[in-house]
Amino acid sequence: MPKMKSHSGAKKRFKTTGTGKLVRRQANLGHLNEHKSSRRIRRLQATEVVTPADAKKMRKLLGKHKGR
Repeated sequence: MPKMKSHSGAKKRFKTTGTGKLVRRQANLGHLNEHKSSRRIRRLQATEVVTPADAKKMRKLLGKHKGR
């Protein structure tokens, strides 16, 4: 069997931390930022840890092992 390929879209959107958690960018910063407060924009720039339920699916897309 050929090797499994990791999902290209997921590769671009998720990173793995040193401890094995998955991090993602937050939504709502793509456009229409003019009316959003500076405080809100700064808060949304921070990365967020993926929830455990979603992390399981993301690991499969990324080709990562369950244990990590």
